[in-house]
Amino acid sequence: MLDQFDRSLLRLLQENADLTSEQLTEWLPLSQSAIQRRLKRLRDAGVIERTIAVIAPGKVGRPNTFVVSIQVERETPDRQRAFRAWLVAQDCIQQVFYVTGDTDYILIVNALDTETYDQFMSELVGKNPNVKRFTTHVALAIIKRGLSLALPEGEPVEADRIPSN
Repeated sequence: MLDQFDRSLLRLLQENADLTSEQLTEWLPLSQSAIQRRLKRLRDAGVIERTIAVIAPGKVGRPNTFVVSIQVERETPDRQRAFRAWLVAQDCIQQVFYVTGDTDYILIVNALDTETYDQFMSELVGKNPNVKRFTTHVALAIIKRGLSLALPEGEPVEADRIPSN
């Protein structure tokens, strides 16, 4: 069961996943071994999917972010599967959302410049004939970027059902 300590631990790790169990004891009234057991349980249950480093795009030569909406011609299972597999394989795509409304997919694409982005989109359309149209929005500034989830105190969530070891 996810308790207040699990939630606090998850909040801290979302802010800084480099914190050691020793450092986490400064914020949580738990021993290092208790924190390590909780982390293992949360990973094993899939609550913590993975630990990543957030990289500043401009510092590594990828300063441009594009938000792309894509409309497909037909949403058959085979075409969807093939298109999704192609999208997942593209390194310049940071996120893909399958959405409702006039648009079928929203992509977050990162590229060196507009020329590189244009080449990528030509390849996307050329290799995926099911793409009906796309619209690009160029991010002028990134105001907030992250994947942190708000974890309200005490509200039941799916992870409350994870077995304790």
